Amino acid sequence: MLHKLIERLARGMALLGGLVLCLLVLMVCASVTGRELAAAAYGGRLGGVGDWLIGLGVGPIFGDFELVEAGMAFTIFAFLPLTQLSGAHARVDVFTSAMGPRVTRALDTLWSLLMAATILLITWRLSAGMQDKLRYGETTFLIQFPVWWAYAASLVAAVAASLVSLYCAAMRLTGQRTT
Repeated sequence: MLHKLIERLARGMALLGGLVLCLLVLMVCASVTGRELAAAAYGGRLGGVGDWLIGLGVGPIFGDFELVEAGMAFTIFAFLPLTQLSGAHARVDVFTSAMGPRVTRALDTLWSLLMAATILLITWRLSAGMQDKLRYGETTFLIQFPVWWAYAASLVAAVAASLVSLYCAAMRLTGQRTT
């Protein structure tokens, strides 16, 4: 029962992270296309169509890099729970492949515990950072959206990653697998 709940949480966060990533890709494509069309219109290479496009407001998306920065932070944290649950982190098994299954299990348990501790530490500091951004009212330079919004979104995903990491560490300690 708990495993299904944790798995749903991890998959849901990954789906949400994938959706945000797709939206960011579309936004960057639209912004680059708009930038190129605007440059062609201002350069006179599109004739009367250029004036029409500029009149419609075709051009780069204002503050696109600020949105990408905020969205990518969330996306990275949103993929962590599924990565942790499935054990899909990058590994180098050059030395451990020669060791027996008992040593490998002990190392996997150690890494699960260290990962849980690391994600908890990051979540704690992300929470403190969000509180600072909220308290001081910091905004982005161009579009002036509150920076704490990005921190809050990332914090939600980091809390999910913390829960999944603690679950994985507990399963490893009790000798059970999560994948």
